[in-house]
Amino acid sequence: MIQIEGLRKAYHSRGRTVVAVDGVDLEVREGEVYGVLGRSGAGKSTLLRCVNLLERPDAGTVTVDGVDLTALPERRLRQHRQRIGMIHQHFALLSSRTVAGNVAFPLEVMGVDRRERAQRVAELLDLVGLGDRARAYPAQLSGGQKQRVGIARALAGRPTVLLSDEATSALDPETTASILELLRDLNRRLGLTILLITHEMEVVKRICDSAAVLREGRIVESGRVRDLLTRPGSALGQEIFRLGPPPDLPGTTIVDVTLPDDSAGRSFVADLARRYDVDVRILAGSIETVADGQAGRLRIALPGSAEVNEAPLRRLREAGLAVEVAR
Repeated sequence: MIQIEGLRKAYHSRGRTVVAVDGVDLEVREGEVYGVLGRSGAGKSTLLRCVNLLERPDAGTVTVDGVDLTALPERRLRQHRQRIGMIHQHFALLSSRTVAGNVAFPLEVMGVDRRERAQRVAELLDLVGLGDRARAYPAQLSGGQKQRVGIARALAGRPTVLLSDEATSALDPETTASILELLRDLNRRLGLTILLITHEMEVVKRICDSAAVLREGRIVESGRVRDLLTRPGSALGQEIFRLGPPPDLPGTTIVDVTLPDDSAGRSFVADLARRYDVDVRILAGSIETVADGQAGRLRIALPGSAEVNEAPLRRLREAGLAVEVAR
């Protein structure tokens, strides 16, 4: 659905060049929610704006639904942008227009007649749970309600792709949860492909099927969220489980064991102790809800070196657990 290859974007100011996006490759499959996670200044917003060519990249291609947007003349690009909706961090609503007027604005630009506009606006406000607020003005709305208006407006042109630019970072945790639930519901009901950028791990955990970690304009890892959790050395896995650095325990092998959803309840500690007659120490653990399921990571210490513990470690891997020797 979205294919990004070799994307590069730099800014030049006062004799300095700042590379915001540096050779990014990214693939978002149709119908999935894909999150790009990064800290402030990592290049997330520039990357997102390059997807709909609000920022034109210096190099690389952006293909959406089989069409290379970077090769289109301006007129055809405007037509294809109608299939890409965008929601903003600070809502970007027109204060002089009502809720209904804000949602209707892109339809007016597209030349949709008044009757059809009114019908579409009513449908969209019902869809986002604001059917009773059509005549209100943005100043009369809460932050969550404003973002719901922004989402309805982004859906006005019946897009196949929805871009989200830090859509929940200005909201409190409870409101954030409700907006993320709405986005996931729209993804499933409408078949929307959603590409979102965020600095909040909770967003990735709650609704993303796939994710990428962006640092200094470059992708350091990407893939299905569940696959990343079991990848040795995964930056995303470390951020989600947050077990910290392993302690220095001479004479032991410290192991991080990641338990996918189907094995989260297995008592592998008791199995190892019984089968190999070893004293298994539990040092730390975390269970997180990720991508509509649960995953866990347990840090254990086994007496002896990794070579001595070769058989127990092999036993864990044969059981389908992801095993990483931390020290």
